[in-house]
Amino acid sequence: MSKCNKRRFITPFHIVLLAALMACGRAQSSTTNTADRPFRVALLTPGPVSDQSWNAGAYQGLLHIRDSLGAQISNIETKTPAEFEDNFRQYGAQGYNLVFGHGFEFQDAARRVAPDYPKTVFVTTSGNTEGPNLAGMQFDFANPSYLAGMLAGAMTHTNVVGVIGGTELPPVRQSFDAFARGALRTNPRVKVISSYIGNWDDVSAGREQALAQIARGVDIIFQNADAAGLGVFQAVKQRSNVYIFGSNSNQNSVAPDVTLGSVVINLPHAFLAVAREVKNGDFHGHVILLGVKDDVVSLVLNPALASRIPAPVLARVDSLRALMKQGAFSVDDSTHSSKP
Repeated sequence: MSKCNKRRFITPFHIVLLAALMACGRAQSSTTNTADRPFRVALLTPGPVSDQSWNAGAYQGLLHIRDSLGAQISNIETKTPAEFEDNFRQYGAQGYNLVFGHGFEFQDAARRVAPDYPKTVFVTTSGNTEGPNLAGMQFDFANPSYLAGMLAGAMTHTNVVGVIGGTELPPVRQSFDAFARGALRTNPRVKVISSYIGNWDDVSAGREQALAQIARGVDIIFQNADAAGLGVFQAVKQRSNVYIFGSNSNQNSVAPDVTLGSVVINLPHAFLAVAREVKNGDFHGHVILLGVKDDVVSLVLNPALASRIPAPVLARVDSLRALMKQGAFSVDDSTHSSKP
């Protein structure tokens, strides 16, 4: 038989072997593609990341994820609920692993979008919604706000202190209520004046609100207004014997001569913890609660002005702070028995 007339016979064994080899090759290719796929994390903020407050802290968290986990990151500043949803969908369609919506106001959009992109995890800060790929991240801002209020009540000379917010979101209102209760704890005669700017980015409006409060006798202001809060700092710096508390990020350096301290959220720590869970495949949708006990939220005093705080007042604050760390005191717990 000539060479060209030879026939090759394929037995069932060869067919099985060939199929196994092809399947193995596909599996290896799939594994390689998955391993090569970058971990991608996005952040939607309601304001500029240059605000030295709420949005700046979140952006630092995004950078921390990039540097610690080698993630590819993206950030978009959004203004309206329509933009919240559009950008959530954009990141879901692009296959991002994790998307943060930074603020209570992002919850509705995340709830609508999450079911359409089950491979993307959506997290809303200050949120209380949850689902298979959806989580709210709540910060116990009230307890350290209470401590700031204790200092304000003890240090005011006019017996009038103020709080200024961007808009009246529930987490902001709750922290202001805690601040007022803390002030009354150390000074039953104190009066608390509350006002809201109506937005989070109008610096001039923040300044005018602060000047209006100062004209009414306020000599200590607790502000939570993001970029607009920078205007509150400007106003306080223009007046003598008036002090301020910062919020969200450590704002003690914004106006070190008048800032008694800041109620700080360690957003980089919180964001990285969630990102690790998502990357490791350990994430499950739930409301994430973080506070003083977790070293995520704290009152950070300005060391430049620490000497102006009376020692007995500082001792009371430190004693109560220790109880908060132990879980033995909470502003929301009206049954606590310890009264340092």
